[in-house]
Amino acid sequence: MAKKRNNESERARHVVAQEAARIIVTQGVRDYRVAKQKAAERLGLNGRGSLPGNTEIEAAVADHLQIFGREEHQDLLRLMRTAALSAMELLGDFTPRLVGPVLVGTADENSAVNLHVFADSPEMVAMEIGDMGIRFRSYERRLKSRRGQTEMYAGFEFNHQNEMIQATVFPVDGIRQAPMSPIDGKPMKRLDANGVQELLQHV
Repeated sequence: MAKKRNNESERARHVVAQEAARIIVTQGVRDYRVAKQKAAERLGLNGRGSLPGNTEIEAAVADHLQIFGREEHQDLLRLMRTAALSAMELLGDFTPRLVGPVLVGTADENSAVNLHVFADSPEMVAMEIGDMGIRFRSYERRLKSRRGQTEMYAGFEFNHQNEMIQATVFPVDGIRQAPMSPIDGKPMKRLDANGVQELLQHV
């Protein structure tokens, strides 16, 4: 009986993860928690035991993008990574690193290109972007450190090569320790321009 319940729970988690992935890709919902709650409500599966973890949802997003339009998704990733590399060249003085869905391959047409940049102050980055004649808007992003502390970081969002670029600013020594990923709780993967260039050769 317990085995049957476990199988049903696993099946429910899988179904919720698939529906959450569909919501993320088709509706542009970026928050995995919101997506899985929406999915559970839509499917009538609100029991906590039925809700998948973020890593399961990320895997379901990757599966969804592969199943529905594999070639189109590869083309989209190539365009977004090309825009990322170009933006990284623009912000080269701030040792930019690519992070997030464009790096791991789960980006969709609603995703932004996420960069981490490193400077003595956010104002230095803002001045650099402004001096290039690029219109931008500022934002703040809450991220968790390895010590479990949550800190706010300034960032700047601008359009480049028809992609939305989000450059979040860290202290110069922040390059040594990436913040924790909201997906799996591990340090975020970061990739420099050379790494992005290699990625482009394999898309």
